[in-house]
Amino acid sequence: MGVVNVTPDSFADEGRHLDPERAVEYGLQLIEAGADILDVGGESSRPGAEPVSAKIETTRVLPTIAGLRKHTNIPISVDTYKASVARYAIDAGADIINDISSFRFDPDMPKIVAAAQAGIVLVHMRGSPETMQQIDPSQDILTDIEKSFRSALTTCQEHQISKNRIVLDPGIGFGKTVGDNLKIINYLGTLRSMGLPILIGTSRKSFIGAILDNPVSQRLLGTAASVAISILRGAQIVRVHDVAEMLDVVKVSDAIANEVM
Repeated sequence: MGVVNVTPDSFADEGRHLDPERAVEYGLQLIEAGADILDVGGESSRPGAEPVSAKIETTRVLPTIAGLRKHTNIPISVDTYKASVARYAIDAGADIINDISSFRFDPDMPKIVAAAQAGIVLVHMRGSPETMQQIDPSQDILTDIEKSFRSALTTCQEHQISKNRIVLDPGIGFGKTVGDNLKIINYLGTLRSMGLPILIGTSRKSFIGAILDNPVSQRLLGTAASVAISILRGAQIVRVHDVAEMLDVVKVSDAIANEVM
């Protein structure tokens, strides 16, 4: 899953793809580099980020999604927790909703997903982007994640969202400590008992910077290590910024995990 941020304040690309034409061009470059899915986001979820209105978010993501859909048939995901944005994005060509709140922030989101028969990525997040760095650390992060997913899956069941359209993302970062993130990756296999695909997003994140004492621009190799371990621990989808480089990591990790070329 290649990341296409159309925000002015993304921690990873500092707003370089805010212009729709540039965002579409960049997305097509990610496909050429080997992306199987594109994830388009119009609101930053970095710690401390202030929320934007649905109108602003829609204005940012719709031209990019529509532009990409004209050129490609690969799945397009929209990174939003707002039901209205999700609905317009689906109309523009999005196939998947990537909801960082797992339905907590907008009770209408399950209805939109169900009505469109869209895919849904359920992400675990503690607090919100505005508060995630102020809340107390989790006493048992793995249990917290499982409880959150069980609740979200109950909502899916109530809205007749079939299991073959659901992906679980334990939410690296998103209100976790460095130790929490390391534990999540190391014990990803515990989530496989839910019988659903696991997505992991470690790309360029702050826990890598904390380990290496490196800025965002120098976290490529740290990201590669985290992606490799995540795959060996059970991740089926990796959300990354550096698609070409991580494709090599994925191929080798898959070969080792499955003992087959």
